[in-house]
Amino acid sequence: MPSARPEPFTDEFANFERWDINFSKMEPAQNSVLHGNYVRSALKLGLELDAKLGTNPYKAGLIGGNDAHVGVVTTREDNFFAEFANGLPSPDRWKTPLAMIDNDPKKGPLVSVWGEQAAGLGGVWARENTREAIWDALKRKEVYATTGDRPIIRVFAGWEFVQADLERPDFAANGYAHGVPMGGDLSKAPTGKRPAFVVHAMRDPDGPNLDRIQIIKGWLGKDGKAQERIFDVALSGGRKIGPDGRCKTLVGSTVDVANATYTNTIGASILSAYWKDPAFDATQHAFYYVRVIQIPSPRWTAYDQKRYGIKMADYVPMTVTDRAYTSPIWYTPAK
Repeated sequence: MPSARPEPFTDEFANFERWDINFSKMEPAQNSVLHGNYVRSALKLGLELDAKLGTNPYKAGLIGGNDAHVGVVTTREDNFFAEFANGLPSPDRWKTPLAMIDNDPKKGPLVSVWGEQAAGLGGVWARENTREAIWDALKRKEVYATTGDRPIIRVFAGWEFVQADLERPDFAANGYAHGVPMGGDLSKAPTGKRPAFVVHAMRDPDGPNLDRIQIIKGWLGKDGKAQERIFDVALSGGRKIGPDGRCKTLVGSTVDVANATYTNTIGASILSAYWKDPAFDATQHAFYYVRVIQIPSPRWTAYDQKRYGIKMADYVPMTVTDRAYTSPIWYTPAK
């Protein structure tokens, strides 16, 4: 059963399918090391190291994948084949231990099969469907990660974008001509200018609707410590963004756990955003990436429970809120 350990971030969406485990010691991880479980932590550390070393060793793109050992990589929650052979589909797989505390069966499981997740995926913005073009896109970090579904996400940042650019039929061509895509770099802000972002997101045609689009910013403060802030930039359902840049109203849920179903009667199939950083400081190193949150849907455990006619323990999650993360866009001040 998971512990009631406090969250390391004040971010309600940072609790996705966590394993708070120290595998080197085969014990639950302590709060002092949990911050290292997040991509955002590495991106922030990269800014701090850049200030000290003159280079950013964590200037990396984001891509999804899976650590499967069964020869079958399935990304859909309703078709989950597990990560290891002891978790292949069966009525009892959910409670099968994967690892023991201190490697001692008497102390109980450190993690069980119910804690496994369906596979992630990588989205690649290649300019043509060839091996060479795909590798080129990977090299320039024009990629994004999803937690299993196939939403389409595109973002550009630049100094001259305006609201009307969201509606252009040549959205991508205009984005490349006047800005940089995910994985790109901005530098030397023109006097009086703030970076402007244009974002399009569309749900997986066979997946859940979208809840919201967020832009997550990290920057290097004057004290040399990296900071972070989350901005909601597009919402479904007519909800409002508050003065702090956040919407506290949740999208809700249509999941019917007993039948392992949901409906797309909430959320939106398409969301777009035009956003300018309200707290931009042209003297500070920064990064920005987009996070797209979907509405809740049944988790693989709910499908198993329905399929086998069983009842899992109350601590086993039955829903999942999938999402996608783009590679960052970095800003470097003029030297």
